[in-house]
Amino acid sequence: MHQIINEIRESFDNDLKIVTSAEQLENLRIAYLGRKGKISQLFEDFKNLPNEEKRTVGKELNILKTTSQNKFDEMKEKLSEGSSNGNADIDLTLPGRKVEVGTKHILTQTLEEMRDIFRGLGFSVHEGPELESDHLNFEMLNFPADHPARDMQDTFFVNKDFLLRTHTSPVQIRLMSNQKPPLRAIMPGKVYRNEAISAKSYCLFHQVEGLYIDTDVTFAELKGTIVSFAQQFYGKDVKYRFRPSFFPFTEPSAEVDIWWEPANGKEGRWLEILGCGMVDPNVLENCGIDSEKYVGYAFGMGVERIAMLKYGVSDIRTFFDNDKRFLKQF
Repeated sequence: MHQIINEIRESFDNDLKIVTSAEQLENLRIAYLGRKGKISQLFEDFKNLPNEEKRTVGKELNILKTTSQNKFDEMKEKLSEGSSNGNADIDLTLPGRKVEVGTKHILTQTLEEMRDIFRGLGFSVHEGPELESDHLNFEMLNFPADHPARDMQDTFFVNKDFLLRTHTSPVQIRLMSNQKPPLRAIMPGKVYRNEAISAKSYCLFHQVEGLYIDTDVTFAELKGTIVSFAQQFYGKDVKYRFRPSFFPFTEPSAEVDIWWEPANGKEGRWLEILGCGMVDPNVLENCGIDSEKYVGYAFGMGVERIAMLKYGVSDIRTFFDNDKRFLKQF
């Protein structure tokens, strides 16, 4: 019996050395420590021994069972720690995985650059809701209900009184109605127009509008502000032009173009970047500002158009496709 105990002890130790998984360890437990295992079988044989041998053999059996169980528990804990650390399933021959670092969307980068330029020119930043009333979006800006200029902007109406704003001009109205001049601010945000989606137009885009109200504001100041922005954003050598235009909320009005030359060597052309003008006196009066004392200018530009011209993007839809091949270029 003593010899059998020693053989099983050596056999258990040898089998334990080659265990590398929880499944193998469980098979080892069943083979030795299970109800019908080798060690359990020794206790069954122990009952048939002469009484004079039971004392010494029983002591060895207990030691065998205890040490075997302890060794099993240690190996189980070791395998568990290796699994929790992820070491058991690591293939060291595999190449490492490249960690990609995210960046801000190109429209966000463009918008932040525009904000910084206008902040440097003394403008504060104001924002407003994207769901607006017809009253603030049109009527307060010199758009009567039957005004043909409403056809310039195809609108998403929620009901007859509310709509998704077609420009950020309602923020100007809120500012002029709630604060006294002088006022100098820009109004960035999303705007919506019910237009056919194409390479040059989208149903959603971003806009930055600007407003300056004081007692001695001139068109020359408006021009100086726009030129300063264009030179800071596009470079000192940018070519620009102002040409007459019409907007219901400004008089006189103008549109500003810059000269754009494609990188592919095609012939350059003038491209519009913004509309601007002196605030119509009716708009000032609608907001409770004395138009005999105060004057001002306003401008508005699309962020997508500004970014397209600077970075040579030919299709506005690219900004909204979420194609990582495009986005990671910036």
